[in-house]
Amino acid sequence: MGVCIIIITTQQHIIFNSSLTEMAKSRFPSPTLLLLLLVFVLVAAAAGRKVGGRMQVRNVKENKQVQELGRYCVTEYNNRHIHKANGSIGEKLLVFSQVVEAETQVVSGIKYYLKISAATLGGGGPHEIFEAVVVVKPWLHKKDLVDFAPSTNTANLDG
Repeated sequence: MGVCIIIITTQQHIIFNSSLTEMAKSRFPSPTLLLLLLVFVLVAAAAGRKVGGRMQVRNVKENKQVQELGRYCVTEYNNRHIHKANGSIGEKLLVFSQVVEAETQVVSGIKYYLKISAATLGGGGPHEIFEAVVVVKPWLHKKDLVDFAPSTNTANLDG
């Protein structure tokens, strides 16, 4: 009878060890996955930027895509402003002038942080700087204006 108990205990021990091994395999990523992750991080570090960090857009004033996004932001702002005013023309519709500064960030799409120069429609006053955030998902042919507000920091942006 003692032998049977030892055999059962040994079998239970083997089953227990085997289930621990399976748990360890399922909880830890494969070496291949870890290697790919390491390569991705090293490539991003070699490029001199943080993964998911903001990147300055160069030559903003000549960048047609960024300028069109700025124009889209002002148009969308105006449409939302009119909608809030129940279809009447609000007192502060804007006329797009240009994007003066831009940054991008890779998210689930590309998030653009834009500083836009615009003037009040029919106001004849000076241009103001507005900050806009727009997310572009090219594979869906979609762009969404997330935020649009007067800039709190307009130093050295007039152009």
